[in-house]
Amino acid sequence: MHGIGQQFKGEQVLHGEWCPALRDGVTRAGGALEPQDVRCVFYGDVFRPPGRPLSVGIPPYTAADVDEEFERQLLLEWWAEAARTDSRVVDPGSRTLARVPAGVQAALRALSTSRFFSGIAVRMLVFDLKQVRRYLLDEEVRSRVHERIVTAMDKDTRVVVGHSLGSVAAYETLADHPAWPVRSLVTLGSPLGVSFIRDRLTARHPGGWPGGVERWTNIADSGDVVALRKALGGLFGGADKRVHDVEVNNGAHAHHVQPYLTSLEAGRAIVSGLQ
Repeated sequence: MHGIGQQFKGEQVLHGEWCPALRDGVTRAGGALEPQDVRCVFYGDVFRPPGRPLSVGIPPYTAADVDEEFERQLLLEWWAEAARTDSRVVDPGSRTLARVPAGVQAALRALSTSRFFSGIAVRMLVFDLKQVRRYLLDEEVRSRVHERIVTAMDKDTRVVVGHSLGSVAAYETLADHPAWPVRSLVTLGSPLGVSFIRDRLTARHPGGWPGGVERWTNIADSGDVVALRKALGGLFGGADKRVHDVEVNNGAHAHHVQPYLTSLEAGRAIVSGLQ
């Protein structure tokens, strides 16, 4: 299950990108998968702007379009985490910003200097913020995403892998369907540890265990800004079930899904769910 920023792709495109990396990770762990064993759940088109004459696809967003408190809060959280993990990014509390309000303009300017957000246009970054907000606050959008997941499930589904926002959708849907045969949940670069995201979960038992899953492995790169809280253990489950948190090194592409999937750690988590 993919994350934000995938609205111009589709099931087959994602399968072509994800499947080889996922199979490589499984191979590292001593397992084997065939392409037909993998199904990609696509919901990016839910966020795709409707076509119109001369449309460029993404609206020409600027800092002025970050107009919701949720969007501003998430943007500032990204700034703080980018400053913590990247020495090139000025800290929100730095004296160099003493005369600049810790607001949207300052955050976008600071993030533009980071390795993590390098090359991402302002309008795309703002569009990504709005995708997260729409999923969490627009019930129609959330329902449509969950429907895609429900449709993709069958009696042979054993492992669910969710990246970024896809990990939130995976958690909620699994929690709402405890009878599914899924054994293992693998979350990659997950924002589930962010408090104001957890507060908006609509699963039957927010903070509880995701349905009938036997094992939940959460994998995060220390430099992944989206995964603001790297470890989910202690936030979900209870005394009898705990999240297995693992840290990996994805190099310069901390949040990209392919380095996550090719890791031995992800491969082991997937293989354990298939055995």
